[in-house]
Amino acid sequence: MELVTIIVPVYNTSKYLNKCLDTLLAQTYENIEIILVDDGSTDNSLEICKSYEEKDKRIVVISKANGGSSSARNVGLDAAKGSYVGFVDSDDYVDGDFVSLMMEAIEKYDVPMAQISRDEINEDGTKRDDICTPPKEDYMISSKEQLRELLLHRGDCSYCTRITRKDLFDGLRFPEGKLNEDFYLMINMLPRIEKFIILPSQGYHVFYRLGSNSRAEDARNNFSRVFTDCVDNADYVMKVVEKSYPDLKKEALRFNLFQRLEYLLHIPIRQMTKSDNYYLSVVKYVRKHYFSQMLNPYLTFKNKIYLCLLGAAPRTVRVVHARIKGWDY
Repeated sequence: MELVTIIVPVYNTSKYLNKCLDTLLAQTYENIEIILVDDGSTDNSLEICKSYEEKDKRIVVISKANGGSSSARNVGLDAAKGSYVGFVDSDDYVDGDFVSLMMEAIEKYDVPMAQISRDEINEDGTKRDDICTPPKEDYMISSKEQLRELLLHRGDCSYCTRITRKDLFDGLRFPEGKLNEDFYLMINMLPRIEKFIILPSQGYHVFYRLGSNSRAEDARNNFSRVFTDCVDNADYVMKVVEKSYPDLKKEALRFNLFQRLEYLLHIPIRQMTKSDNYYLSVVKYVRKHYFSQMLNPYLTFKNKIYLCLLGAAPRTVRVVHARIKGWDY
């Protein structure tokens, strides 16, 4: 059995950490190494990690100053001894066959990566609607097809839902100080992969809690930088598409416009000023691509209407919308 390293970045998740670690230790695939990277927690997360390390020799604990999830993942990658690597967020949990299903698929289909499906669980225990629809059976996907699915917001780019051959990370790491980091790394890794397998089993469970990295408790008052990072990634992937996948240019343009639409729908109205150059650049891009967005077959009619209105008078549209909703702005 190949050694599989599971990397868990930990930061102030003591409330959820035991459940996460218990499900990892219960894996039916026994040849695993679990690296817990405490990213400068200020609660008792590090103490919990150390208590598990004392109980099970498969667990390795690394403590570091706070640097963000990508920084913690990269430290784990540098220390990983396994031939294959997976990631689990410390507030999520997995099924007992999480590793074994993917490793069996990697061997069966002779691919360097396997992806399992996931679901999302609310704080009250109820299941949210699926973000990514699981396939009905094992599904082999090419790297180009995966890119197209990501550009159409149908694919899953999370490294938490996959096991990846470690050498694919050679010279590649998660971008530090950024959100939406999985997308960026995936775009850079895809040229190294001819194809990989997606499994239907929803064996990874995302615990959807307000206040985590990419979720704002009140989107009107807390503008997550994930929206700017997503726009930056959209610009980056457009360059990749123009260079290597020119026949996906319409999908890439759709992705760029949709990410900017999300930005304009979430930026607090008080930040929509002529002194904010980033905001102005987003509006300028939407206006520049008015005709191409209206002709783009991958944008919905609703997307096009919103882009048209927000491109013409972004602040006015948002103010009117806030008044209709009865929101403060």
